[in-house]
Amino acid sequence: MKSMRFWMSLVLTSTVVFAYAGPGPWKNLFDGKTTTGWHSYGKTGVKGWMVMGGSLMTHGKSGDLVTDEEFENFELEFEFKIKPKGNSGVMYKVIEDPAHPPYYSGPEYQLIDDEGYPPFNDNGKMVKINDKQKTGANYDMQAPSKFVAKPAGEWNKAKILVKGNHIEHWLNGVKVVEYEYGSAAWKEQLAKSKFTKWTYATPRAKGKIALQDHGDEAWFKNMKIRSL
Repeated sequence: MKSMRFWMSLVLTSTVVFAYAGPGPWKNLFDGKTTTGWHSYGKTGVKGWMVMGGSLMTHGKSGDLVTDEEFENFELEFEFKIKPKGNSGVMYKVIEDPAHPPYYSGPEYQLIDDEGYPPFNDNGKMVKINDKQKTGANYDMQAPSKFVAKPAGEWNKAKILVKGNHIEHWLNGVKVVEYEYGSAAWKEQLAKSKFTKWTYATPRAKGKIALQDHGDEAWFKNMKIRSL
């Protein structure tokens, strides 16, 4: 009986260790030399985006860039910089549909010149960006809890964590956004956004990752990802 109890205990212990295994190894999402693993959204191959000085960048008007692979539970780290008055973003859980841009389906980690982005036309009225449109925000859904972006033209460090429905945005070592994807609170925020009738409004487990070309110069480097 003691022997049987010992083996049962060993099996249970092994099961627990397996169930709580740590995250997978880090993999380069961008190798610093080529655009391998990426393609222009809705197209074959890469057009406009290029590798310069170990960074993946666009001069603007190149279209969005998207991963070949889909991701579910992951931790993504990257560095970025944008030019003064610039705008960009990183979208995740993206469904690639050439009829609609990536933000039609995927949440966006906003990248923008918080201080210098010029006023824009919003339904006939010139307005400045609001807090839900500033760097690190879950675009148009949640404002960052702290504003810690470096000035335009400087490198920033960012992280996106997706584990089940739990999502976090980090900026320069600070967690600035945290939410439960598809939750009641998320649905309340959704109802106040422009996404209510888009594919965005239907939660999903996985999708692609996209880099936005908003018409402005944007740079990315040290992009790595691991499964959770």
